[in-house]
Amino acid sequence: RVREAVVSTQSTGDIDRLKKSAAKRKGRGVARSEMLSGNFDELEGDARVGAPQKSIEGWIIFVSNVHIEATEADIFDKFSEYGDIKNLHANLDRRTGYLKGYVCIEYEQHSEARAAVEQANEEDFLGQKLQVNWAFVRPGKKDPSGKMKERRPRRGRSPSPETSN
Repeated sequence: RVREAVVSTQSTGDIDRLKKSAAKRKGRGVARSEMLSGNFDELEGDARVGAPQKSIEGWIIFVSNVHIEATEADIFDKFSEYGDIKNLHANLDRRTGYLKGYVCIEYEQHSEARAAVEQANEEDFLGQKLQVNWAFVRPGKKDPSGKMKERRPRRGRSPSPETSN
């Protein structure tokens, strides 16, 4: 037993020494992480916050408020006015077989995608006004001062019912 006590005291000293030499880190990641200091490729696009960004394949726009009875051919014909469509993705509802109300359209050229966003937005298509936006935009803070937007003040608690003694 004496030998075990000596070993545990020795290992406790080693553990204390390791704890002192270990770097202390807090939070959900490390600010000076090796992974964050790497050299990464950047995609094409404007550097401004909220500016459209190119995906790996091309410039993608998101079209919503599309009539559910529209076909891919109708949508392709409408948006091919603005340029050559590289890819068109329209999700269908499994139960009804109709369009879910939105499509993603990919253009090879930024100018073609920009023309579609600018000209087709709010345009009438099969009786509904289309909403056309960029699928990918550069992230950033929306408030120019850098502060978070204020939340509404919290409501106070409801008064407790009076108890009679």
